[in-house]
Amino acid sequence: MKSIRMQTTGTDVNTDGSDPMDRWLPSAHLLDIFHAALTRVDGQKVVRHALATLSCTWKLVHLVAIGKAAVAMTRGALDVLGNRIAAGLVITKVGYSGSLDNNLPVRVLEAAHPIPDASSLRAGNFLLDFMQSRSDNNARKKFLFLISGGTSSLVESLPEFVTLEELRRVNAWLLGSGLDIHQVNRIRKRLSRIKGGRLAACLGQHSASVLLLSDVPGDDPASIGSGLLVPDEGDVDLDMVPEWLRALLVQTPPLPSPGDPMFANLDVRVVGCLTDALRGAAARARSRGYPVRLTSGILTGDAAEQGRTLATALALGEPGVYLWGGETTVVLPPAPGKGGRNQHLALAAAREIQGREDLFLLAAGTDGSDGPGSWAGALVDGGTIARGRAAGLDPDLSLAQADAQTFLAASGDLLHTGPTGTNVMDLVIGLKRLP
Repeated sequence: MKSIRMQTTGTDVNTDGSDPMDRWLPSAHLLDIFHAALTRVDGQKVVRHALATLSCTWKLVHLVAIGKAAVAMTRGALDVLGNRIAAGLVITKVGYSGSLDNNLPVRVLEAAHPIPDASSLRAGNFLLDFMQSRSDNNARKKFLFLISGGTSSLVESLPEFVTLEELRRVNAWLLGSGLDIHQVNRIRKRLSRIKGGRLAACLGQHSASVLLLSDVPGDDPASIGSGLLVPDEGDVDLDMVPEWLRALLVQTPPLPSPGDPMFANLDVRVVGCLTDALRGAAARARSRGYPVRLTSGILTGDAAEQGRTLATALALGEPGVYLWGGETTVVLPPAPGKGGRNQHLALAAAREIQGREDLFLLAAGTDGSDGPGSWAGALVDGGTIARGRAAGLDPDLSLAQADAQTFLAASGDLLHTGPTGTNVMDLVIGLKRLP
């Protein structure tokens, strides 16, 4: 199997475009454009910039960072605050911890994603203990929260009527339900002791600044990480959920209201989002001489349907680079195969552009992950379907079985980045080669 890898992980395709093979030059350009998008929303960079903009005069800060980009965001805080960080707790996905290269009292924990497990509850206990141990006296303290996507699974504290087995069942159902992220997170909030703004109760009289990397459409702070410190007035449509889940939801107490005094000392800011990543991609594409067509609106809906739609737009459009961003969904069959929504979208797109030598499409998660496994997505071209068929695979069957990864592994079109230090939803980048 030949896989396409970003230069940062040891490359089969150079992102500087130096490979003379005709097929690889457009692919290399797409990888370079994707890399530029990631750089624009790098967690370390955006936090460093935000804290410098705030002109921080804080003497001591207690830091909490949670999410797939938690370590990168913490590095940005260390760049500005240094030894003014009195203590810190960093919670991230397994394999995403890296190294902070510091001698400060900052503890790093890894927990489960995308489905929570006992490590998520352990992380929730550490979070509550961290907050309690620093909020139990009269001296006013400053907290800095750095929140990015993945938080909903990584840290949890359950009400008495919800078991870990039920939590895992809920999240497994949500991942294959086809519901959008706002609806998903509203359900998660109601089955939690810390989400939906409830964690703010631990602050007491203390103040907090909250810096968010947005992985949700509309950049609503109440949806990012299921709103640990941000209230949510939205409601759950009980008709959309199965009876067993409805039985859990009706037991939940109401979420705190936006006017609750617990939110009075909070400053919440979104410091990086999909729009920023798209701007970074557009700038790099233009620097390479490509006309850029940036589509307005957020990419949502069924991944396969969107893959077909985007591929058709690319095929019928003028030459250049096309940019889309958002988060599609996949309704999983009873026994799904391997793959994520970006791989699913890319394979559906490859069906539409097969045989074309001028069309290329990259679909990937900006966090470096796309469903189970270590793949970020895929980069397909007009030969993808033929290469997969040569390995004895049927693209239509792979799509029906939600098994795009098996097909794309055989065709050599999977994309690996490793942890990226950011998370601002997914990017789809199409390239129609200039004549």
